[in-house]
Amino acid sequence: MSDDHPHVAIARRLKRANGHLETIVEMIEQGRPCAQIAQQLQAVESAIESAKKALIHDHIGHSLEETLKASGPKGRNVLRDFRLIAKYL
Repeated sequence: MSDDHPHVAIARRLKRANGHLETIVEMIEQGRPCAQIAQQLQAVESAIESAKKALIHDHIGHSLEETLKASGPKGRNVLRDFRLIAKYL
């Protein structure tokens, strides 16, 4: 996979989230305040959610686009509608 492939950026994002999660485990083991831990967990959760959305949108953009565009105007309309609704994933 080349460095410009979208999945490389997603993998980097997940590696950062994983490192952050390891830090949170340490915070728990050190007995840090729950509010601080919850805040950091929210940040990791957000990063993972963002990575998931990027992966899904990349799939839509590459895999589904070719198939739906090949089916003509109706397929392009379906793709447009699907992209609109996918923003809410």
